Amino acid sequence: MAVTMNDVARVAGVSLKTVSNVINNYEFIRPTTKQRVLDAIDELGYETNLTARSLRSGKTSMLGLVLADLSIPYYAELASDIMKVAWARGYRVLVEQSGNEPDHEKAALQGQFRTLTDGLLFIPLALDAEQIIAAAGKKPLVLLGEYVQDPRLDMVLIQNHRAAAAVTTHLLAGGRRRIAVVGAHDGDTTGSGGLRLEGYKAALADAGVEYDPALVVPCDWRRDGGADAIARLLDSGVEFDAVFGLNDALALGALHELLVRGKKVPQQVAVAGFDDIDEARFASPSLTTVAPGRAEIAERAVELLINRIESKTPAAKVQQPEAAFELRVRQSAP
Repeated sequence: MAVTMNDVARVAGVSLKTVSNVINNYEFIRPTTKQRVLDAIDELGYETNLTARSLRSGKTSMLGLVLADLSIPYYAELASDIMKVAWARGYRVLVEQSGNEPDHEKAALQGQFRTLTDGLLFIPLALDAEQIIAAAGKKPLVLLGEYVQDPRLDMVLIQNHRAAAAVTTHLLAGGRRRIAVVGAHDGDTTGSGGLRLEGYKAALADAGVEYDPALVVPCDWRRDGGADAIARLLDSGVEFDAVFGLNDALALGALHELLVRGKKVPQQVAVAGFDDIDEARFASPSLTTVAPGRAEIAERAVELLINRIESKTPAAKVQQPEAAFELRVRQSAP
């Protein structure tokens, strides 16, 4: 026979209402009483009926996270950080991969996934601001990433322009003058790639170094994309003495291809990335990169979303905080 809330109340020596309050995270409960209820739940193996609870309260204590692809290291590590922060606040996280597909992103905004969650953390790559606003409904929504920026939407931002300029300035200070950029398209100005490319250009201009579009190599933001981009650059005969991968996966792919081709890093070619994924510390040589404030991004995004969910007052003005970044100098570009 299934264990009921009445069973939990009997074992804990409390009322049915008290058990309900503990399960629904009611804040005004004595810690000792709450612990007795939790101990009884563990002892009896009681499991709440999430669907029924959601219908009664209108709340699931679930946050949604929509991102492109968990095989991308930065997204996987960000998801892990978000889950830890959410858990500490009494929420769990459901993750959906969009695959950069507009239909998948829209479904996450208005389909069954949305009904299972109290609010959504969303990294859009296919939908624009108008499409997101039209599909989002009334539940709270916080954007991550910079592919969409709109004054009507809450979001937590990376300082892409300044951080990319800092990486480039570091490479220039090391005597590099022919810095290849892997993962951008010449002319990009928006989104993470465009903003990082603009930061690169700004640092070159500040140093009096001419921008050369031949050093900008477009590719997918994966290790094999970075390796392929460097192979094409080497085969073309374009001279370069440094590589700036617009994420760490690109930089690690570039690093691999350079070493396979017999190039000494950093003696002949310095390499730097962006994201400071765990693998960056353990590469050989270890990777110089930007730590974009991933833990802060997770903390502030979850906090903002939960505050929106739990607010009993009209929504405050839109918030768009920026996380602090740090340049991590390692062996690949000392």
